[in-house]
Amino acid sequence: MQMGRTGFIDLEKHFAFYGAYHSNPVNILIHTLFVWPIFFTSLILFYFTPSIYDLPPIGFIPSALNHALVLNFGFVFALMYALFYVLLDKKAGSLAALICMVCWVGASYIAVRLGYSLAWKVVLAAQLICWTGQFLGHGVFEKRAPALLDNLAQAFLMAPFFVLLEVLQTVFGYEPYPGFLATVRAKIDTEIKDWQERKMKKIS
Repeated sequence: MQMGRTGFIDLEKHFAFYGAYHSNPVNILIHTLFVWPIFFTSLILFYFTPSIYDLPPIGFIPSALNHALVLNFGFVFALMYALFYVLLDKKAGSLAALICMVCWVGASYIAVRLGYSLAWKVVLAAQLICWTGQFLGHGVFEKRAPALLDNLAQAFLMAPFFVLLEVLQTVFGYEPYPGFLATVRAKIDTEIKDWQERKMKKIS
């Protein structure tokens, strides 16, 4: 049973909100494929923001990677997501946090290799492909507008963790705590039913 999780770190609330917009298996698969690449390519572009602090060289890390590790908005962005996920759930959140920071390291290295003039073109192309895929997933399969149209911040924050939890649940049967899936599924079903009723009222 979930204890002491309310408001900003209420995992049930966040997961149910996002899950209500992603109940179709094909749409979930599309998001699983495209959400983390959006996060990763955003970090590539964020690498070119002003530096907050230059890390000193780390002996066992290759010099090219040492040069890439700059504490800038990209680092802050990745760290913000990482801390949020750990607060939501220690186990899966720690894994998500690790992925966030690995993405920051990898994106920083790629950004240095590409340079700004090429990096923004690569990021633009990747983002267009990923966002187009997700909007098609909603329009063709989910038949519901994306969550970001109703709650932009919550949708962006939850998307990477949602798809990771979906994978962990599907492959390993993972639950943050006993009864989580049943509770969230009931909330999702209720929200979808309410949305369908509101939709029918607008049509009538």
